[in-house]
Amino acid sequence: MKRRDSGWTLIELLIVITLIMILASLALTQYRNSITAAKEAALKSDLFLMRDAIDQYYADKGRYPDSLQALVSESYLRAIPADPFTRSADTWQTENAEPEPGASSASTGIYNVKSGYDGIASDGSRYADWN
Repeated sequence: MKRRDSGWTLIELLIVITLIMILASLALTQYRNSITAAKEAALKSDLFLMRDAIDQYYADKGRYPDSLQALVSESYLRAIPADPFTRSADTWQTENAEPEPGASSASTGIYNVKSGYDGIASDGSRYADWN
């Protein structure tokens, strides 16, 4: 009587499952890296747009805005974007301008904005330090 080899042996199944697990872990790592890269690109774009709006405000009015909300209320931005990492529009850190020499006004306004997220970027820098 001839014996038919049908089905899988336990070792063959373990090898196939191991290969599938290795490929899945590689795909998951790549997926996480692509999400971080997309958030970093969005953060760079948001910072550029807000800084550009601040510069346009200064060019038009001769002074810096008192708050980010002033950029929205005066139509320089449609809305304050949400920080991609904190998912909040309230976490942006603003930097006030240096007072002009001889200026009597104590209010200098915002000349720069940075992320409020304190994480480390893929290039090793801090997100809060991005210029």
